[in-house]
Amino acid sequence: MSNIYAIIFNTNRKLNMSIIQNVQSVRKSIPPIVELVCVSKFHSVENILEAYSAGERSFGESKVQELCSKQEQLPTDIKWHFIGHLQTNKIKYIVPFVHLIHGVDSYKLLKEIDRQAAKVNRVVDYLLQVHIAQEETKFGFSSKELVEMLFAGEWADLKHVRIRGLMGMATFTDDETQIRAEMRSLKTLFNSVKRDFFESDATFSQLSMGMSDDYQIAIEEGSSIVRVGSRIFGERKY
Repeated sequence: MSNIYAIIFNTNRKLNMSIIQNVQSVRKSIPPIVELVCVSKFHSVENILEAYSAGERSFGESKVQELCSKQEQLPTDIKWHFIGHLQTNKIKYIVPFVHLIHGVDSYKLLKEIDRQAAKVNRVVDYLLQVHIAQEETKFGFSSKELVEMLFAGEWADLKHVRIRGLMGMATFTDDETQIRAEMRSLKTLFNSVKRDFFESDATFSQLSMGMSDDYQIAIEEGSSIVRVGSRIFGERKY
């Protein structure tokens, strides 16, 4: 047994009960049909193992180097979600194992993911990122750009990637009305894209929106995946 697995099963170790309790608390507020991604970026392997010991298997990272390092050290049944802005020159490092890429925001990026996935004979699942927030710093297609890309149809010829749905991040604000409106607009777009392009495709089924501060609103507005970090692990240590 490796040292890292010994940490999991060592009953004499001092458990970080706050993480375990946080996981249990968050779980109670999320319906079983909604997937919880524990956002573990900038948190230690040991902290991830605490959430793992509480039953969690989906974890989200935003830096390729950090993700690859953690993937090598942690149990193989973890489903790794890449939730950051992905650079084309780093795709090759995560395609052998990544479970879902959340933020595909250009056809160029999608084409490179397909090319790298072909090299390792995998089909990589992804979400198309839509810009719904007011902040200019957030990435993603506009609704118009998204529909134009789907109508163009070139994406359908890529054989080593599979679209699972859409992703978006609401404006970082205390205005719940604004957050709800932005999320509702994304749900409306998801429904129209599903109807117009994927009506007979059962795999197009995921809508990822909602983080620690707004995931409950996101669930109410139709999110099927929520990304929760600070409510589980506490504030990040950069």
